Amino acid sequence: MIRRSILSMITTTALTLALGACASTGGAQTASRSDNPDYGQPSEYQSNIDTYSREELVEVTADFFGVTAEAAASALERVFSDLGRPVGYIAGEEVSGAAGIGLRYGEGYLSLKGSADQQKVYWQGPSIGFDAGGNASRVFTLVYRLNDTDRLYQRFPGVEGSAYFVAGLGVNYQRADGITLAPIRSGVGLRAGANVGYLAYSRQRNWIPF
Repeated sequence: MIRRSILSMITTTALTLALGACASTGGAQTASRSDNPDYGQPSEYQSNIDTYSREELVEVTADFFGVTAEAAASALERVFSDLGRPVGYIAGEEVSGAAGIGLRYGEGYLSLKGSADQQKVYWQGPSIGFDAGGNASRVFTLVYRLNDTDRLYQRFPGVEGSAYFVAGLGVNYQRADGITLAPIRSGVGLRAGANVGYLAYSRQRNWIPF
């Protein structure tokens, strides 16, 4: 009887320890999964930053380019998947010309989520690539991680390999000082995928692009 009682106590203790270990492991796995945010979404420390949702921008983008909501949604879907929600956008127009070496000039208005004011922005820059000719196009640029508008006024090189075309719209990424810009262009402005260069953003028009 004593041996049976001791054996029963040992068995009960072992089962209790095993169940406790399983519960602890399951809790750790759950915590680990919750610590991994979805790709492209703001991290925890960015949760208080005011940003635009995809739904808010679909109608604006469709009206700006004169395309269907489906076409605008397709272009935005790719950018949102890569970069998440933007803090603002620049809506404007640009002209460019090239004969191997090209120039690009544009102007538009910067809108930030949560701000009623719009700010006039100019941009200009050189490029080099396998393209020739001239064109005028509309540009809708999504703006990421801009917490101070003064930081916008600098040179933004293109991100290598980031140019692509969706639903007749061209997209490429520019990055500097932790800020990412995603210009979306229409028409022949898709030439961005055939050259490399940078754009310098400024408060005033600069005719010298370098």
